[in-house]
Amino acid sequence: MGTIVELAGEEFAVREGETLTLGREGDVVIDDNPFLHRRFLEVSVEDGLTWLANVGTTLSVQVADEQGLAQSWLAPGARVPLVFERTAVWFTAGATTYELEILNQRPHLRDLPESAHSDGETTLGRISFTPDQLLLVLALAEEVLRRGNRGAGAIPHSRTAAERLGWTTTKFNRKLDNVCEKLTKLGVRGLHGSADRTASNRRVRLVEYALAARLVTTADLAALDALDAL
Repeated sequence: MGTIVELAGEEFAVREGETLTLGREGDVVIDDNPFLHRRFLEVSVEDGLTWLANVGTTLSVQVADEQGLAQSWLAPGARVPLVFERTAVWFTAGATTYELEILNQRPHLRDLPESAHSDGETTLGRISFTPDQLLLVLALAEEVLRRGNRGAGAIPHSRTAAERLGWTTTKFNRKLDNVCEKLTKLGVRGLHGSADRTASNRRVRLVEYALAARLVTTADLAALDALDAL
């Protein structure tokens, strides 16, 4: 019994006492993306407990359970125990967002209760999106959601995402401001209020959070498909 790391359709086993290194180099080569650290993540099993460590120096990692109800923000130099059966991991290097999954074959916690949904809005706990807000998030996360298996996907510029929806860039940015403000008020970090937070970083953080919290899933892509049919 041990731990399985799944990335882009491949599986890598980590057994008791072992450490698996992921990055631009290491036991698992994620990509040759120059924005990735050579050694970025380490997955280890110690005394029956699976750990994820961020051994990079600049990139952060978003970690969530399978349902997106429990989340962690893993800064450089930090590590976290993975107690659920399945844990999803997202991070962004340059223009590319990556996703991998870690299967813990000896989980210490099972799934949390599913969240409720309210009529007419996509909801997770106290977070709800209007139809336009949902479309905005989907336009940013579309490539990541459509890629089929865990791996890499790009997040579009605001102008590209606006064109995808048939909106002006001004309308898109105004609605993006509204979504970020809503999530910031609910305690989501990295979307608003930082003098050094660029527009690109804000879009990346929004997509990472939306994926981790399951605010959007592949099922929601039907809303974009409906636009294509018009």
